[in-house]
Amino acid sequence: MNRAASKPPLILIVDDEPTMLRYLRTLLEVEGYRVETATNGAEAMQRLQQAPTPELLLLDVLMPVLDGLQTLEQVRQLHPQLKVVMLSCVSDTRKVVQAIRLGAQDYLTKPFQKADLDSLIEQCIGPQHEQTQHVQGDIEDLGDDVFFVSASPAMKKICSQAKLVANVDIPVLMLGESGTGKEVVSRLIHKYSPRAHRTFLKVNCAAVPGDLLESELFGYEPGAFTGATHSKPGKFELCNKGTILLDEIGEMPTMLQAKLLHVLQDQQFSRLGSRTVIKVDVRILAATNIDIPSAIAEKKLREDLYYRLNGFTITLPPLRERREEIGILLRHFISQIAESYGRPSMTISPKLMEACERYPWPGNLRELGNFVKRFLILGDEELAIQELQAGTAGGPGAPGVSGSGEGGLKGLVRNVKDEAEIEAITRALEQTNWNRKKAATLLQISYKALLYKIRQYDIQRSGSMV
Repeated sequence: MNRAASKPPLILIVDDEPTMLRYLRTLLEVEGYRVETATNGAEAMQRLQQAPTPELLLLDVLMPVLDGLQTLEQVRQLHPQLKVVMLSCVSDTRKVVQAIRLGAQDYLTKPFQKADLDSLIEQCIGPQHEQTQHVQGDIEDLGDDVFFVSASPAMKKICSQAKLVANVDIPVLMLGESGTGKEVVSRLIHKYSPRAHRTFLKVNCAAVPGDLLESELFGYEPGAFTGATHSKPGKFELCNKGTILLDEIGEMPTMLQAKLLHVLQDQQFSRLGSRTVIKVDVRILAATNIDIPSAIAEKKLREDLYYRLNGFTITLPPLRERREEIGILLRHFISQIAESYGRPSMTISPKLMEACERYPWPGNLRELGNFVKRFLILGDEELAIQELQAGTAGGPGAPGVSGSGEGGLKGLVRNVKDEAEIEAITRALEQTNWNRKKAATLLQISYKALLYKIRQYDIQRSGSMV
């Protein structure tokens, strides 16, 4: 990635809402600005007493202890020329007038459009210098701390496809390696669909044993099975008029696939233990990382169900094929995870960024998120770089012997442990003819833990990705 000789403008964001801080930080860093954050007025004033002075201050009005207007008064005494834009979720004319009198350049009401923010920043500090090179990207806030990032041509095309197909009420099948963001695309489709104000539910077909998945999806009546003492609605009922994502659809038992096919055709079903037909209006999205032709040939996926689900297909590329987004995603994960762990956000050195961009990320976004967690917990940049370089040189799972001293030894021990786990899990699966429930019992771990390990190590059967 090319770097400009001069540093890009520095913007300080002050807001007591963590979600807004993350959102603004991601938006601005995508545009190439340097960004710092503060969670209250006192913290902002402490930062402004240090160098360098930001070119722009984005300041929230409603904050506890020292609110935005009080902070603005102190800012004016310390830095009379600093450009300030006030942010507020309430359009209060008196506060707007007071802020302008105190020297604020402008006032932006939340929620706002990215174009409005871009325009204000350009008015305050001018357009980005032409020589500054950075990746242009779009950030879509999907709620619940979920963001859709599109910087590469492939992801920009997927974003356009998702928004177009959102208005057409047909099933959508999302394909791609594990961890590429299929659920995020599902949420994007739901957001832009006429059902956006209704329920969105995700069901992981691999995380629920087959004999329980039917009751989970369609509900049951008292006496339907041992322990069923009262009636319970299933996910389809709870999601009526909304959108349901059937994740890992390739792991659904074939008998249950037949029932799902009828729901797709007729939009009706019966609870377990009931003869009453329930009619629903649910949009179905499905996701899988399996090899579809192989799954159909091996009778693991019904061909008629595949064609019914395949109203429109979106194939997500792996992270190694959209490296333009690694830097954006890395900064977002650091900001998000640092807050959840109660740790300060850490900067990314050029050396670490280069190592991240060279690494193939076989686990995609999920692996990137886990890498950030380890980096924030250990706080050891050299160890993080050694881990990435070992994977780049030897491929995924290569022993971390490229480093020297403690870092290399830690990597070696970790990979020996991983290899032992892979061998034990593979042996148990083969002994049980790949009955994962029995294999979990044999290994004395939970069913969910086994599924996690299978995906973590990419343990395969007959050449198909699990």
